[in-house]
Amino acid sequence: MKRAGDAGMRRLLAVVLLATCATASAQGVRQPEPNTRVPQGVVRYAPSGFPDRIVASPAQDASTGFSVAWRTDAGVAAPQLEIVVAGDSPDMGEPRRIEATSRPLKTENGEAHHHRADVDGLQPDTLYAWRVQGDRTWSAWHHTRTAAAATAPLTLLYFGDTQNKNVSLTTRVVREAMRAAPEARLALFAGDLVSGGDGEDDNEWGEWFEANEVLPTSLVVAPAPGNHEYFEEFEDTPQERRVLGAHWPVTFALPGNGVAQARRTTYWFDYQDVRVVVIDGTSALDLGTAKAQAAWLDQALASNPHRWSIVLTHQPFFSPREGRDNVLLRQHLLPVIRKRKVDLVLQGHDHVYGRLRNEAPTPVFVVSVTGAKQYRLSEEARKTMRPVAEDTQLFQVLRFDGPRLSYEARTATGRLYDAFDLVDGGAAGKQLVEHAEGRIEERTCTRAETLKGRADRCWE
Repeated sequence: MKRAGDAGMRRLLAVVLLATCATASAQGVRQPEPNTRVPQGVVRYAPSGFPDRIVASPAQDASTGFSVAWRTDAGVAAPQLEIVVAGDSPDMGEPRRIEATSRPLKTENGEAHHHRADVDGLQPDTLYAWRVQGDRTWSAWHHTRTAAAATAPLTLLYFGDTQNKNVSLTTRVVREAMRAAPEARLALFAGDLVSGGDGEDDNEWGEWFEANEVLPTSLVVAPAPGNHEYFEEFEDTPQERRVLGAHWPVTFALPGNGVAQARRTTYWFDYQDVRVVVIDGTSALDLGTAKAQAAWLDQALASNPHRWSIVLTHQPFFSPREGRDNVLLRQHLLPVIRKRKVDLVLQGHDHVYGRLRNEAPTPVFVVSVTGAKQYRLSEEARKTMRPVAEDTQLFQVLRFDGPRLSYEARTATGRLYDAFDLVDGGAAGKQLVEHAEGRIEERTCTRAETLKGRADRCWE
């Protein structure tokens, strides 16, 4: 899908759409809402001297460190992060101070500085309080607990694409996820966090952070890049090429251990008894890095000392949407995933839910969607995946406890949609145990077309 183009034309079309919606609303006809809540001409997410867009991400070894990214206006350079072992008194003692690095970014909301601080040398399974600096001011103190020993239980959250109408319709899913799993320490996002390419990229990132509220500072966040984190440079010319968007490298403070050909968008880390490897499907499919990523993935998985392994990616290996077939992923990366006996492959992109039915218990391939955009399932998906869902916003809770991995997919209202366990039997291998009790019935799209008149989608 093309993302970039004439931003002025897109804004004009947005104005026309708003006017059309107002007229239709007056006539009692339901019309689609704009992608963000920011009215034309309004500046909602301008950077200031107050730190915002604060997000913690895991270090390569999440038991001894994490990294933090945040944003201020351009008047702040090389601010500090303060960190101390969290205590019950407001006087928690003298904090350790870490100087951040800063990078500029100019957007429709003005010029900003994005900062990064890497915190190392921490104690495992310890609750730390930390805050970040702005212009003569500081953020709130936030709490992050480092990863515990491999034998300790772990809960994490997995979200599919958020992408569209983040504040309007992603907020409720994130809140429900945190209610369902208050003990979660890690959140995985399967790409396309925003839509972008509409002249409102910075507004969309502002809405992503607003929708996620306290999650990015209460948990550590590990995202995969999606195709909407890229844009088309020199669109509709012979020089057209796919380029990583300017927000991605500065918005998150991710481990720098990716493959050389996709250093900013691939990485891995260890969290207790799980190794998580993040690959870049867009780079593999469109920029020719599939083979290089496969070799790197093989090394990352071969050195895994832990019981469990997860591959997080945007584009599915087996697509549940009609007309999509990511051959290069299956050609180069799938053999590595099977060879190294990956347990879970968590994916997004196709805006439906589907779990592939395998003859072998692992790997388990899942596609899910959190955001408002909803597609339709292919007939192939209905034959090869179970359960499947259309027209459903979801989040997933994964719990690791010794030899048992428990997986739940829940709807935006918290209802159970899919559930299974993977049980490690040692020499006997891992077995998949289905849990059908309590699941709601399969959900399908009942709309003939979207509000914009598209029959190939369910909701836009």
